[in-house]
Amino acid sequence: MFKKILIANRGEIAVRSYARAAKWVIATVVVYSDVDRAALHVRKSDEAYPIGRPRQPSLTLRMDKILDVAKRSGAEAIHPGYGFLSENAKFAQACADAGVKFIGPRRTP
Repeated sequence: MFKKILIANRGEIAVRSYARAAKWVIATVVVYSDVDRAALHVRKSDEAYPIGRPRQPSLTLRMDKILDVAKRSGAEAIHPGYGFLSENAKFAQACADAGVKFIGPRRTP
């Protein structure tokens, strides 16, 4: 079981992920853009890291920034939520290369 995970999504998906992690007593980290500074998922998470302005490019796709926060925060795994990064095999591989577990669908041959 993980002690700390980074939730790489926003809004309702992130809040649901936080709630599930809290039931398992897993600390949570989120990344957010300036526009989400006061959002519920940012306020509820144990740690929150700003990663810039929205949509330049979309912050939910900024693999480099997300992996940097995972490393700085000590997150052992990244939960990408739904869509975007969860369906990105390059991100799953980048997580593996960085020594961070990817919590998401497995890549099938």
